[in-house]
Amino acid sequence: METIGRDLAEMQRTPLEPSHVAAIRKAGQEVRYAADTVLVRPGDPVDHFIYIEEGEIEVLNPFTGERLLPSTMGPTQFLAEVAILSGGNWSFLMRTAQDTRVIEVPRDKMLTLMSDIPEMSDIIITVLAARRRWQLENRQNSLVLIGEEVDRNVRQVAAFASRNRIAYSSYPLGSPEAVSVATSCAIVPGKPVAIFGRDIVVNDPTPEKIARLLGFGREIVDGESFDVLIVGAGPAGVAAGVYAGAEGLKALVVEDTAIGGQAGTSSRIENYMGFPTGISGADLVWRGEVQAMKFGARFAMPRRVEKLEELGDGRFKATFDNGESVRAGAVVVSTGVQYRRLPIDRLKDFEGSGIYYAATENEARYCRGGEVVVIGGGNSAGQAAMFLSRIASHVRLLVRGPSLASTMSNYLSSRLKADPAVTIEYGAQVVEVHGDENLESVTIRQTDKADLQVPVRGMFIMVGAAPNTEWLSDLVKLDDKGFILTGNDAGADSPFGTSHPGVFAVGDVRAGSVKRVASAVGEGSVVISKVWEYVNR
Repeated sequence: METIGRDLAEMQRTPLEPSHVAAIRKAGQEVRYAADTVLVRPGDPVDHFIYIEEGEIEVLNPFTGERLLPSTMGPTQFLAEVAILSGGNWSFLMRTAQDTRVIEVPRDKMLTLMSDIPEMSDIIITVLAARRRWQLENRQNSLVLIGEEVDRNVRQVAAFASRNRIAYSSYPLGSPEAVSVATSCAIVPGKPVAIFGRDIVVNDPTPEKIARLLGFGREIVDGESFDVLIVGAGPAGVAAGVYAGAEGLKALVVEDTAIGGQAGTSSRIENYMGFPTGISGADLVWRGEVQAMKFGARFAMPRRVEKLEELGDGRFKATFDNGESVRAGAVVVSTGVQYRRLPIDRLKDFEGSGIYYAATENEARYCRGGEVVVIGGGNSAGQAAMFLSRIASHVRLLVRGPSLASTMSNYLSSRLKADPAVTIEYGAQVVEVHGDENLESVTIRQTDKADLQVPVRGMFIMVGAAPNTEWLSDLVKLDDKGFILTGNDAGADSPFGTSHPGVFAVGDVRAGSVKRVASAVGEGSVVISKVWEYVNR
């Protein structure tokens, strides 16, 4: 299956062209460091690019101070992370292994160079993507989670990190690794906690706290003005960010949960053109995120827009859940849909502890070797069932209707029917959930059959699409299900225009849209031409 970045060879010496190095020297300044000098620490802002001319730099384990990798970086290599594109923070501890001479380029100047010299940008971004891939595959980062298996807060942080392509290590409470890390941080072992770079201990971790440590959206200023505000970072929103940046618009993409939206919860997408072996939703959208940042689009998350208002000058003001706000000349709504909560007693008690709305590696590892239930008859449910069938002992796919013919792609339903690890049960629904701290079993009701209580490791709900439109404050017209009316239905001259000039809607949140990743990407790409016309009128 396709993944972002190539293999570890991309981390080896990939020299820039002499002309690239000359441009770096002109934009930066030469700095000399003595051996054993710490250059960057986890949590420091990635505010400069470091090109090595002489010497050697090593990556350290922040908890032990020992060399993390057998190889080091030397002349012709550079220090940078993907976070340089977004203004985030360093995730590693690095120091000089010998006297070292480097060229340091301020971040803003480096981004300008990369924009002006695309060949150099291609080399740098490919290497940065490969480094991030290596971090993810080897779970190497300065973020350590302890007690994920018992603490819901830590588990939510793990889900947030996983969906946002953030590498982390996770150790069971009381394990030798957990005790060792806790001891190195001078904290009492035996308590669920998140640790970032040894010096930062988060006792009551939340995704918001971890996002701040990583520098997500750090550069967004209260009251800042943008050409276009894109609300929602699913495939449609990220595509809009790519094209807005490419057209020279100052764009901000806001997401309240994770880059990728609902598509990011899909473990495998096989019907998106260009990826014959399939690609995970998270990888697909992360490629787009990197591409958008390359063109200058900015991302802020996790932040929720709670209110949208029109200002007297025809511009818009969006207020976030933290009380801050930004202004924009135009707004693209790409908030998509969310799976509905089923009307089952105690459902909320087990959300994140056995009941999930996504099926990725992160959720699947809690279900290894046990039975799971997937609820839904669409492609997302089918992809989840196929993915989980390789990990769980058995998968029950519960469908309320009599068949899958009208709701699921034929290639997917055929595979499910042929998979001995999957059972499709029609006219079936879960009516009760059972357990103490974690989900232990569910009661299934099926037409003309007695209720059946089944022990399960997890239940995955992927049914009922509810649009995320409450925050629009009646600014645009909606249909009777809450989806945004566009085009002729809204009296707009653009297929993606709403009833209010300057507000556009793309992707699943738009009434009448085709609920597919490819169409969402297409709509997000096309809408920017109308946005450009509007803000430059």
